[in-house]
Amino acid sequence: MSSSDEEQNRREASSEKNHDKDSTPGDAKQSGDEKQQPEEKKPSPLKNPKVKWTLIILGVVALIALVAWLVYYLLVGRYMQETNNAYLQADSVVVAPRVSGYVTAVFVQDNQRVKAGQPLLQIDERTYQATLQQAQAAVAVRQADITAANANLVTQQAALRQANAQVMSAAASLHFAQSEVTRFAPLAKSGADTHEHQASLSHDLERAGSQYESAQAQVASAKSQIKAMEAQIEQANAGLAQAQADADQARISVGDTRLTARIDGNVGNKTVQVGQFVAAGTRTMTVVPVSALYLMANFKETQVGLMRQGQPVTIEVDALSGVKLQGRVESLSPGTGSQFALLPAENATGNFTKIVQRVPVRIKLLVGEEARKVLVPGMSVEATVDTRSAKEGKKRAEDESERLKEHKS
Repeated sequence: MSSSDEEQNRREASSEKNHDKDSTPGDAKQSGDEKQQPEEKKPSPLKNPKVKWTLIILGVVALIALVAWLVYYLLVGRYMQETNNAYLQADSVVVAPRVSGYVTAVFVQDNQRVKAGQPLLQIDERTYQATLQQAQAAVAVRQADITAANANLVTQQAALRQANAQVMSAAASLHFAQSEVTRFAPLAKSGADTHEHQASLSHDLERAGSQYESAQAQVASAKSQIKAMEAQIEQANAGLAQAQADADQARISVGDTRLTARIDGNVGNKTVQVGQFVAAGTRTMTVVPVSALYLMANFKETQVGLMRQGQPVTIEVDALSGVKLQGRVESLSPGTGSQFALLPAENATGNFTKIVQRVPVRIKLLVGEEARKVLVPGMSVEATVDTRSAKEGKKRAEDESERLKEHKS
C-alpha cells in the first residue's frame, strides 16, 4: 500500500471519530427528555384525598395539643417551680472526746446502726480514776475540817456562857462592895469606924471592879472567838464545795472516757482504732441520722415569690430513677446564700453585675421506710414546688401597695 492510501485511511478514521462525538450529546439529551416525560405526568401527593385528610388530622391534633399545653401552663405549669440545685441533708453529729488518752476499745463498725446511749468507744480511764480518788479524799478532809470547826464552835459557845456567868458574879460583887463603901463612909467620917476598915472596903471595891472588867473582857474574847470559828466553818464549807466540785469534775472526766451515741443513726467516717492516742476534740466518727433526712433546695429569687410554708413538693432522686417522692415546704431561709457566705459580696464597691441569687428552702420528706433505705445525705435531687395555693399572693401584694400609696397621698 502506498503512502497516499495510508494517509487517506487515517483521515477517514478521524472523521468517523469526530462524527461520534457530535452525535453523543444529542442522543443523551433525547433519552433524558424521554425519561422526564413520565415524571411530569405524575400527579401531586396533595391531590390524593388520603394524604390530604391525614395532613388535616395531624394539624388538628397538633393544634389541640398546643391549646391543651397552653391551658395547662396557664392553670398549672407556671406555678410549678423546679430546680435541680437540691441535695439531701441531715444534722449529723461528730463524735469527739472531751478528754485525752489511749483508746482501749471500739464497740462499733463502719455503717453500723446505733441507738442513743449506745457505747461507741472507750478511752483508758485509770488516770482519771486516780484523780477522782484524790478529789474524794480532799472532800473527806474538808468534811473533817468542818466537823472540827463545829466542835470548836461549841467549846467557844460554852466559854462564852461561862464568861457571862463570871460577869454576872463580878457585877454582884462590885455592887456589894459599892454598897459597903457607901454604908460605912458616914461612920468613918464621924469616927465610929476605923480608917483601916474603910481602906479595906475601898480595896474590895477596886478588886470587884477589876474582876468585873476582866469578866467583860473574857466575854468579848469569847464572842470574837465564836465569830472566828463561824468564819472558819464558812471557809471549811467553801473548801468542801470546791472539793466536791473537783470530785464532780473528776467523775465527769471518768464518764467522758466512754463515748456514747447522742442520737439514733448510722456510724460513718470512722477513723479511730484500738491503741490510738486521741486528744480532746479529735474527730473519731460521725453519727448520721438517716431517719431524719431533709431536703435543702436552692431556688432562684425569681421562683420564690409565691412559695409558702406547707406547699406540696414533688421530689425525684437520681438514685430512684422514675420514682416520684413527696415532700412539704418547711421554711425559707431568712437570707440568700451569698449573705451567709464566708466572704459576702459587697455590691457597693467596684463595677456591679446583677446576678440572680439563690434562696435556700428547707423541705420535709414524706417517704416510707423502703425509700429511706436508699436515701443518704448528699444525694442530688430535683424538686418541684406547687405554688398554686399562693397564686393570689401577687394580687394581694399589688392591692396592699395601692392602699399604702392612697393612704400616703
